[in-house]
Amino acid sequence: MFKNATGGAIESSPLTDSSTASNQATNIPKSNTAPLKRKSADSKNVKTKKKKKARVSRSAQLGYTVQQGEDMLLVISNASKNTARAKPTPDANPVAAKTEEDTTAVLEKPADHTWGQSLPEEVLINIFQMVVTQDGAVPFLCRMARVCQLWNIAAASPILWRKVTVGHCWIAPGKKQLPKTEMKIQKTFDWLTQNRFVVSQSCPHLRSLTLSNCSGIKASAFQILGLNSRSLQSINVQFSDVEGLVAFLENHGNQMKQIWFTNGLKNDRLLASLTRGCCPDLEFLEVNKKLDSKDCVLTICIQALQAACPKLKTFRLLNVRPIQKTKHKNADLMKGFPLLEELCIATTSYSYMTDNDLLDILFSSTKLRVLDLRGCSRITPSGLANLPCLELEFLFWGQYFNSHIGLSTPKKGLHMVTQKWKQTLQQLDIGNQLFSEEDLEMAMSYLTQATESDTLRSLNLQGTRITAPALRSVIHHMTALSYLNLSSCRHLPRGVKRIYCGQEDIRQLLGKLE
Repeated sequence: MFKNATGGAIESSPLTDSSTASNQATNIPKSNTAPLKRKSADSKNVKTKKKKKARVSRSAQLGYTVQQGEDMLLVISNASKNTARAKPTPDANPVAAKTEEDTTAVLEKPADHTWGQSLPEEVLINIFQMVVTQDGAVPFLCRMARVCQLWNIAAASPILWRKVTVGHCWIAPGKKQLPKTEMKIQKTFDWLTQNRFVVSQSCPHLRSLTLSNCSGIKASAFQILGLNSRSLQSINVQFSDVEGLVAFLENHGNQMKQIWFTNGLKNDRLLASLTRGCCPDLEFLEVNKKLDSKDCVLTICIQALQAACPKLKTFRLLNVRPIQKTKHKNADLMKGFPLLEELCIATTSYSYMTDNDLLDILFSSTKLRVLDLRGCSRITPSGLANLPCLELEFLFWGQYFNSHIGLSTPKKGLHMVTQKWKQTLQQLDIGNQLFSEEDLEMAMSYLTQATESDTLRSLNLQGTRITAPALRSVIHHMTALSYLNLSSCRHLPRGVKRIYCGQEDIRQLLGKLE
């Protein structure tokens, strides 16, 4: 029911013919009810309906183009930047423009998704090598070999299999896989053992093999590995349950230069085998235990190891308490480690290492640059001053895990250490060492007497009795100092007991100490 202009009512019915409805609607003003009016049957006023055009499906286009340049260079350019859609001019007919665009879409060829199968093999190998260098060969190459035949050939290139890391390559440490996934990983490793680590054509350049955090590795794998990998020089079996490693080293140890292993029930014979001379060219040796291990005692004959591995440059005993066996009087066993550059005997528990034990290891190590004695509370400044090395650069002597630190008496003689290596020390860590205020002040004064002011770059004084005057002299003289740890230093004023990183941050500390 609608009201007309005079106030009368006009009834509209769906059965009313079009002419009557047209005449009755002449007196109705135009308003929002216009869509309810019926159109006249006059052919002149009838508008032809616009036919809907069929949609043309367009295939997805890649966002880049791949072209081969000079010298086998692969050029990858952004297609969105190079290809711009032409804008129609203001006078152009929009309908014609749309028609032309749709015609172009119909004639457009589908995108080529097989570009990876047409790349030169050398290009694929170079690309794979970049990923292998960053993420490792396994499981990346195993997955790439399943893409197509070309990628399978490229992934089998011997140059990509020089260094293989298997430990934790499928899963993060401390996590477990589902049984089906574990079975797949085991099958993959068995295939690698038979096709990559065995056949000389597949892996003749293998130099480094990491099997950390692995289990179920049988002796047969090392037997086959020794027969075909003549270039293998480095092996890492940290926190792994392996069998046959001792037999492998006894037969092929003359080619080994680097070994990492965790001391345990199945590896306790490994160190004894090394002292018998199975690896005469060994340059790197690391023996460790887990942080939560209860028994960290390691029985070792240092003199026998010195005679068996005279070329050793890095010797690390991490979280173990070495106990020396009975010394031999044989003159051949008194060679020491003349080429040793790094010695690490850091531990998270109490250490039995004394000054005499340390001197027995380093009595001929004149080239020593790194000395890590964290946790070795029995070592004294006089014992360090008696060492033959004159150019020590890194000394880590902090006490962080010993529960008897607070009960120890104050030490003396730190100035003998800084006086001996003041010209070469780059990093000094004496955290939680109980030296007196006077001793620390004297030790810092020797550091300021260094000829070069940009030598010392890191200084850890956490938990010591360092005072503000002693600290000011070091900061003022050592211009290259970029790390300074003053946490828990109770003899310093409030507001400065924290870690400082960066030269600017350390320079601002000078104003607070004055």
